[in-house]
Amino acid sequence: MITQLGINAKKAAGILTTATTDIKNKALCNIADALVSNSAQIISQNAVDLENGKKAGLSEGMLDRLMLNEDRIRDMAQGCIQITKLDDPCGKVIEQTVHKNGMKIQKISCPIGVIGIIYESRPNVTADAAALCLKSGNAVILRGGKEAINSNIAIADIMRNAIKAAGLPENAVQLVTDTSRESATELMRMKEYLDCLIPRGGKALIQSVVQNSTVPVIETGSGNCHIYVDESADIDMAAKIIFNAKTQRIGVCNACESLVIHSAVIDKALPVIKKLLDEKNVIIRGDERAKAVCPDIEEASEEDFSTEYLDYIISVKTVDSLDEAIEHINKCSTGHSEAIITENEENAAEFMKRIDSSSVYHNASTRFTDGGEFGLGAEIGISTQKLHARGPMGLAQLTTTKYLIFGNGQVR
Repeated sequence: MITQLGINAKKAAGILTTATTDIKNKALCNIADALVSNSAQIISQNAVDLENGKKAGLSEGMLDRLMLNEDRIRDMAQGCIQITKLDDPCGKVIEQTVHKNGMKIQKISCPIGVIGIIYESRPNVTADAAALCLKSGNAVILRGGKEAINSNIAIADIMRNAIKAAGLPENAVQLVTDTSRESATELMRMKEYLDCLIPRGGKALIQSVVQNSTVPVIETGSGNCHIYVDESADIDMAAKIIFNAKTQRIGVCNACESLVIHSAVIDKALPVIKKLLDEKNVIIRGDERAKAVCPDIEEASEEDFSTEYLDYIISVKTVDSLDEAIEHINKCSTGHSEAIITENEENAAEFMKRIDSSSVYHNASTRFTDGGEFGLGAEIGISTQKLHARGPMGLAQLTTTKYLIFGNGQVR
């Protein structure tokens, strides 16, 4: 079955390469309309997944990632519409030179080809990923997790019908309905048909794909995101930013999981931060000095400082300098998003220069690391690697390049 999906996708990718911007946009508009008009069907299938998830003991954060409602479906549809308003990333002349023998050499952008995406419990990825791949001229094979299988089937069927109605091959978007480990492994080995593979989900999934795939992988990272409260921080600002970054949505990769607080301000800062986090019953796990300030918080282990909780839990590390904060964050971070809260511009510049993550903030919430917020439209994921793409991946990051050479009989 997986091989047949690859054959189908390769054929669809060949057709998409020649698709005009107008027809791709028409397909995206069809998808947006179909998602909204069929929202009741999607929600009913999502309810089955949610019930199964509760029975399986999924955490509150994982259930939040899984849940769809009319607002979230409208957001999925709006993401498709936003992508229609973005420039087509294909066929752009990136560089142009003339050889000394008169040949004109152009470097242009073009689709990657066939993209595989393995992801976990967020069914909105099904629509977001398909829309981005479609606009960038790529066929996509989607392999979601068993937690969201009913939601994913409903969304994929709706999209395929909408794409076909626009005059493009419905196999531009295909879903692997077998959620066994074997289907994921087979997809990882489909080098003959897949041009790249993108994993989206927790650390275990991402590492499994990176370690086992023979297909080139774009690594999208789990998010152990840090916020460092510097000694010159505005404490009220820090507390509000941390509250937003931790609690606005707990089950997302750009949520704050780890706090680092300068020892000069921890006596003042931690109680103010804790008071806000208490409103959402956030469990705080702190080191010895943090517990000395707030004795009722839990004791942190070394593992806590490197954990992506996706839950109402946060760790606190006390440091004595900016250098120590940077060293700790670079050691424990997953390379996703980090922030410094400070009124000291020199400290902010030093932090932003030396932190080795895809997105680094000064006096703002890590929750903004998102393709939509960065003006990219819906995103395919947040890349934490350094080759080809880093940070939120939009349309441009789903293209590659090739050279076109125009001559009139030149030989070497």
